[in-house]
Amino acid sequence: MYTQVTLLTRRRLGLDGGKVREAVIDFERPETFRAHLAVDDVFCCLGTTIKKAGSQEAFRKVDFEAPAAIGREARATGARQFLIVTAVGADPKSRVFYNRVKGEVEEALKALDFPDGLKVFHPSLIMGERNERRSAERVAMVVMRSTRSLFVGGMARYRAIDAVDVARAMKSAATGKPDKGGVTVYEGESLFALASG
Repeated sequence: MYTQVTLLTRRRLGLDGGKVREAVIDFERPETFRAHLAVDDVFCCLGTTIKKAGSQEAFRKVDFEAPAAIGREARATGARQFLIVTAVGADPKSRVFYNRVKGEVEEALKALDFPDGLKVFHPSLIMGERNERRSAERVAMVVMRSTRSLFVGGMARYRAIDAVDVARAMKSAATGKPDKGGVTVYEGESLFALASG
């Protein structure tokens, strides 16, 4: 059970209160978030799209540079474990830029050797409310929601998942039986099982 949760954000979300504390930071300046990372567990859900970021370089800043910097600072201040959402298909050798960047950030975090491990979550399409309108994504959500039951066995890794289920899986992985370091990847059936457990 957590006694305090600190949200590192670019802008106020209005969630301050009780156990939750917001800290508005600049992800490009470690000095703005270093003091907030003296914690046990770090949950990283940073991510954007190349279209929203505006360029591959801007995308890389959000999906690689910021998580890697947070990981380094957290490890230096004593964090025990790091949990990150990347994507199904993440691979540092991928020809697809998006998947390659996701794989590269996983490799960078693995090298930090967190005492209680690195936990990596590989969802396919994440369903939930969005602040911005993405018409193609809305259509994909409708299709994926109606065909979820078809994605079984090895195809389960491509089944859409609700954002709340990703959050449940991350909490379960963080608070379950402690690991002795190393890397654990959750995707497909293992991700859905963790979310429902």
